[in-house]
Amino acid sequence: MLVLPAAVGRDGIPALCDAVRSALERTGDGARVVVCDTDALGAPDLAQVDLPARLELTARRSGGRIRLRAPAPALRALLAAVGLRFQTEGQPEEGEPARGVEEAVETGDPAR
Repeated sequence: MLVLPAAVGRDGIPALCDAVRSALERTGDGARVVVCDTDALGAPDLAQVDLPARLELTARRSGGRIRLRAPAPALRALLAAVGLRFQTEGQPEEGEPARGVEEAVETGDPAR
């Protein structure tokens, strides 16, 4: 897990990207996901949009992904507004049904 600090300037982003890269290297063949705790981040602004975007880009280049823990609703809304979608803790993987949800098919329903 990578805890994101309350204030990150542009000069602090490369060190956090290095931390994501290192964490993915340590995971080996396991789950290639780094959880980024966003609880300490303050009021969301475009700098806070830039940070997870760069961390995700770094993770993808290293064969992994990031997952956000505790993103504030305002941060999630801002990320969505600029077209960035991140998996957050407790959400199912993309394309997988949520836990406890089963798909039911009624007999006689036409295939779509």
